[in-house]
Amino acid sequence: MRHTFMLSLSLIVFWLANSGHYSTLILSLGALSIVVIVFIAHRMDVVDHEAQPIHLTLKTPGYCAWLAKEIIISNITVVKHIWLGNKSLSPGFATITASQKTDIGKVIYANSITLTPGTVTVDLEDDKFYVHALIKESIEDLESGEMDRRVTLLED
Repeated sequence: MRHTFMLSLSLIVFWLANSGHYSTLILSLGALSIVVIVFIAHRMDVVDHEAQPIHLTLKTPGYCAWLAKEIIISNITVVKHIWLGNKSLSPGFATITASQKTDIGKVIYANSITLTPGTVTVDLEDDKFYVHALIKESIEDLESGEMDRRVTLLED
């Protein structure tokens, strides 16, 4: 029930933020569409802890801010190495072990690796991630475990 309420609340906030029209007709059509969507989602049995990860709500902004900083730093590093030419690039594969317990934690970690420029999560098998990186330093950063630790804190 808590997840259904959060889905409804999220849809209401999203509707009001994007609509910009607050006449009775528009508000009633919006309410009707939200009721229909929540009903369909409930009937499909997709309203659960994975579809609505309420436990991540409070910790997500801090993680997103940290990830944005890492993306900017990685962008600068990749651009620098591209300007320096092919000889400065040291592409390679690595196997990274993830410490996340849930599927959503593993997905957040894999997507965070892929969002960081110069690295791509190629495959995921149990708790092993196969990562390709343009620069060896990127793999070393991942192996240091900072991102893994932060994602694990996010999912707890």
